[in-house]
Formats: sequence, structure tokens, C-alpha cells
Amino acid sequence: MSDATTSATFLDRVFSQGNAYISYAVPFFFALIFLELVIGWLAHRRLYRLNDSINDLSCGVLDQVLRVFLELVLFSGYIFVFDNFRLFEVEKFPPAARWAAAGLLVLGVDFGFYWFHRFAHEWAAPWAAHVVHHQSEEYNLAVALRQSALESCFAWIFYLPLALLGFPPLWYISMAAINLLYQFWIHTRVIGKLGPLEWVFNTPSHHRVHHGRNLKYLDKNYAGMFIIWDRLFGTFQAEEEEVVYGITKPLASWNPLWANVQMWAHLGRLAWQAPYWSDKLRIWFMPLGWTPRGLPPQPRAQDVTPQELKKFNPRIPARVTAYAVFQFLVVLVVANVIMLAADRHAPRRELIIPSLFVLWSLVNIGGFFELRRWAFWSELPRITVLAAGIAMVGIDSSWRVPSLIAGLVVITLSLVWLVGCLVALAVASDSQVKESSVAAASAVALAESGH
Repeated sequence: MSDATTSATFLDRVFSQGNAYISYAVPFFFALIFLELVIGWLAHRRLYRLNDSINDLSCGVLDQVLRVFLELVLFSGYIFVFDNFRLFEVEKFPPAARWAAAGLLVLGVDFGFYWFHRFAHEWAAPWAAHVVHHQSEEYNLAVALRQSALESCFAWIFYLPLALLGFPPLWYISMAAINLLYQFWIHTRVIGKLGPLEWVFNTPSHHRVHHGRNLKYLDKNYAGMFIIWDRLFGTFQAEEEEVVYGITKPLASWNPLWANVQMWAHLGRLAWQAPYWSDKLRIWFMPLGWTPRGLPPQPRAQDVTPQELKKFNPRIPARVTAYAVFQFLVVLVVANVIMLAADRHAPRRELIIPSLFVLWSLVNIGGFFELRRWAFWSELPRITVLAAGIAMVGIDSSWRVPSLIAGLVVITLSLVWLVGCLVALAVASDSQVKESSVAAASAVALAESGH
């Protein structure tokens, strides 16, 4: 085989994987999260909180499940431009030109990401979609998996120039997946500055700044892989003082659904209160902080030090925590089944009910971590639906008996455990339950008064 043919074949292999790179990487994600936990434990640093990390992963699961329904619709825009308006036939380039095109694609995807990311931080509706990724008050590898379920509705527009240039859809998907994978490792506090690499690449130090709510760090370091864009366009900020993580208007909730709609609800309230009809529409398309005429200005963001920050952290009985973690592991299995079925081109209508079940489950789990009583009363019908679903999956397959047994085990264990949780709540001191409720209410009130 000639060198030219070998070269072309290698590029074909690299850019033919699509989102499979993400699927391959999932075991490594969890292995690295475990490694980071161990490093933190050995160094006597608390890098994770269980409730925060479960919420991060819940947001990630919600994003992946919704993506099953949105991806084909949103990606159709790229395909349309590529099929009808492409200027070049990149796949037909000679080997040397294809390698040059591949290098341009690496830069092009990251350049598109920079401008989408900057757009999502500076304008109201895109920020409402993107804010989910910034809500955690921690900074670790689990936060990297905390993704918004709606930001892809805005992001696709910024990559259309690549379709116009003739980059095949599968090339774009593969490179976007590689770009996203790169950004996983920079969500950590255990890696310091990396010398000369900091001049060109996005690093943990640069990205810690991006996740900071310190006033000097706001709206800085938008890069995906290459920090050169921030240096070129005036949005670079080096890590100097200790970073305070989170957003200036804290979420104060472990509910992943509320995490995705909280900013939309805030904009909706402003639109409702706006006296002028034109402002009711403009609020969605204006820069962040813009206030409709006739309403008081929105409060300005206040600086905060690590010592002043009081993190949202309701206390709950250990038995409730264990139950929530168990149910989350069950939901992970259900979500994985949905995504595998989608990969095998199962009709999307068949995945609607399982996906709604995942949403129901994640909302309940968030409710457990906040000691919301509605979450416990919502569990009995949810567990029943879960057991029925497990049993139904196996009725028409060779796995009928194992499925029935699994369903019986899950519902029995869950019911016994749920009763134990309710007993734990009943015998827990009223002061502990009230303390958690007051803490949650205070955090929400603080969030509403901030910017």
C-alpha cells in the first residue's frame, strides 16, 4: 500500500467514528474521577461532595437522553448546508491537502466553539441554556460531565461555516467529539500550571478561571482546546487569586430539571413584568443584565472570597443518601439502555416513555438530597413503573426469567429501603429537617437577591 493511500486511510479511520469517541471514553471518565478522589483523599483535600456530584451527573444524563431526540433535528442544518452549498470536496483532496484540511478542521471546530461559548456567556437566551455547566460550587472532573440539555439548540449555528467549506458531516462530528473529550481533563484542581503549554493550550489553570465567579474572572477564557483565541480577542485572564466556583446567582437546588429551566424562568418573570410589549420580546435577545424599561435595574454581581462563600449543602440522613445513590445507579442503567437503543436506530417514539421515566427519577433523586417530602411520596408509583418496565422488557425475549427476577428484586429492595427512609425521617429530630428546609430557603432567597 502506498504512503498516500495509508495516509488517506488513517484520516478516514480517525474521522469516521462520530460520537463513538464519547462512548469509548465513558469508562475512562469514571476511572479518572475515581483517581481524582483518591488523590484528594491522600492529599487531605475535599474535592468532591456526593450531592453535588450526583447532581452534576444527573444533568449530564438528562442532556444525553434529550440529545437522542434533538441531535438529528439540529444536525440536519449542517447536512443541508453541506449537501447544497459546499465550496470544496474535502474528501476528494489529494493526501497532502487532506492532512492540511484535517489541521484546519481542528482549528475550525475550536474557533467555532470559542465564538459559541462567548456568545453563550454574553446574551440572555444562550446563557439560559449554557448556565447549567457553571452552577456547581465545586470544580472537579464530575463537573465536566455537567452539561446543559438545551445549549446544542444554539451551538450548531457556529459550525455551519465548516459545512460550507466542505468538511463532511462525519468529519465534523468526530472532531467535535475529540474537542469535547479534550475539555474533560481541564476540569480539575489537582493539576497546577503547565509552563509553556499555557501559552497555546487551554489548561486546568485557564479553565478554573473560566468557572470562577470572582469579578475579575467573569467572562474570561472561553477556549476549548487552544487558549490562543482568548489571547487574540481580549478575553484572556491568568489564574491569580484563589478561584470561587459557581455562578453569581446560585442555583441552590439539586433538581436537574430546575437547573435547566431556572434561568429561563427568571427571564420569563422579567418578560411578564415588563410594561412594554416590545421589551417582553427583547429580553430574550439582549445582553445579560439588560433590564426592561420601567423595571428596577438588576442587582450588580458582588465579589466573594472563598472564606465568605456558604455553599448550598442541606444535611440529610445517611440512609436517605444511600437510597438516592442506589436509585441513581438504577437510572444510569435505564439511561444507558435508551442510548444504546438510539444508536441502533430504534424509533424515537418508543423511547419517549423511558426517557420521561429517567426525568422523573432524576427529579426525585434531587428531591431526596433536599429532603423534599413530595419526592418520597412520588417514589411508590415510580418504583412500580420501574419494576413493570423491567418485567415488560423481558417478556418477549430469552431474558424473560432474569428480567422478572430483576424487577422483583428491585421493587422489593426499593420498597423496604423506602420505608426505612421514611422511618428515618420520622425519627429524625424536627430541628434537623427544619434546618435543611431553612438552609434551602435561605439559599434560594440569596440567589434571588443576587445577580
